[in-house]
Amino acid sequence: MANRHVDALYITRPVSIGYLTGFFAEPHERLMALAVRRDDVKLIVPALEQQEANTHSSHADVIAWRDGEDPYELVSGALHGLVEVGVEKKHLSLDAAEVITSRTGISELVDVGAEIRRMRLTKREDEIEKLARAAAITDAATDRICAILRAGQTEIEVAVTIGSVIGELGATLAFPSLVQSGPNSALPHLEPSTRKLAPGDLVLLDLGAAVDGYKADTTRMAVVGEPGAQQREIHRVVLEAHDAAIGVARAGVTSGDVDAAARRVIEAAGYGERFFHRVGHGLGLEGHEDPSLEPGSETVLEPGMVFTIEPGIYIPGFGGVRIEDDVVVEEGGCRVLTRADRSLRVISEAPRAGAAH
Repeated sequence: MANRHVDALYITRPVSIGYLTGFFAEPHERLMALAVRRDDVKLIVPALEQQEANTHSSHADVIAWRDGEDPYELVSGALHGLVEVGVEKKHLSLDAAEVITSRTGISELVDVGAEIRRMRLTKREDEIEKLARAAAITDAATDRICAILRAGQTEIEVAVTIGSVIGELGATLAFPSLVQSGPNSALPHLEPSTRKLAPGDLVLLDLGAAVDGYKADTTRMAVVGEPGAQQREIHRVVLEAHDAAIGVARAGVTSGDVDAAARRVIEAAGYGERFFHRVGHGLGLEGHEDPSLEPGSETVLEPGMVFTIEPGIYIPGFGGVRIEDDVVVEEGGCRVLTRADRSLRVISEAPRAGAAH
């Protein structure tokens, strides 16, 4: 607050509130806010979240509002008499900004979103421990899923099974799992469909577990039946690019340097046009957060930063390969948190027992 010369903070993004207080909730359309003055901290929550907020937020005075009441009465009381207030402008809606300025007398809203993101950029040891636990569960789930994959299963069926397995292992899904088979694997963000795994298909599995809100994110590849020469070649190139990026990731280099290491390998193999996304993104309480490992980025890596390494090659009509791991930056290099087998796993062409023909 002193660095930005603001009188108070008014934080409304749920993940930021959770990071700062220990209370995580998704209020949906209801107002939830953290008002931080120099001598007072108020956490404003819907009444249905009050008990949990009291349990998990020990440093704030929790005040609640019921459906039908005006939550901005509580906001006005918390912010009354202030001039400059720090907010996260990317989250605060124009409507909400107009309401709080008109009802409190605040003359300026100062964006402090970058400061909060900077706080979250390097992880504490307890955060890294949770990320490591999430990674270990993700590895175990990956091995179990790959062991039961068979021709004839639909992408949706496999995705549902991933969620079930991660739950059995004591975690929650970090994000909706991606299962893409055959030509669908060339579409990086395509949601699972009713398409059935068929002989000759590449199968891309992008999944992650979450532990206490901290998320893992990995991608592994399989093929139904014996891999073809091009499938093996693309997988080899992507794995080489993946390893090259991990090899340069260390404190003091830029995130652009890491991207470039992977990109050089793929370009040298003649697939540069088929690698069209950044090599990785930050991980933590969100599946995508800072830092961004994109071409040309000048963000200097620091110990404690956690992010993915995930180069890929995608050929329309044929399929795609992506190999993704989670790493934490250390002084002399990086530590890989996800350890599941990165080989191109072979799935049986025989339908699973009991499957319809």
